[in-house]
Amino acid sequence: MSTCLFCNIIAGAIPATTVHEDDQVVVIQDISPKAPHHLLLIPRKHIATCLDIAEEDRELIGHIHRVAAKLARERGVAESGFRLVSNTNADAGQTVFHIHFHFLAGREFQWPPG
Repeated sequence: MSTCLFCNIIAGAIPATTVHEDDQVVVIQDISPKAPHHLLLIPRKHIATCLDIAEEDRELIGHIHRVAAKLARERGVAESGFRLVSNTNADAGQTVFHIHFHFLAGREFQWPPG
């Protein structure tokens, strides 16, 4: 069994509340939400950090953004707005080294973050 938390969630070895899945991405509810809508968009392909995204992953990354837009429309937050965040490496807050995107919506956010 893989030691990667997200690979295990995708494989069904660890339970999660899935809100969307297709052949490229799985979307789950965050277990410690920071907004009324806090989802994690996780590619099925294991890529450790954004620094490891290859040229062949361009379509995958675009697909993830299209799924985020679809979720925003479905959840009624497309007009008010949402934030899509990806942390890279420890100082930026990455704790699971399998790229993923935090979809946050349903409240007003401040800038700069963190």
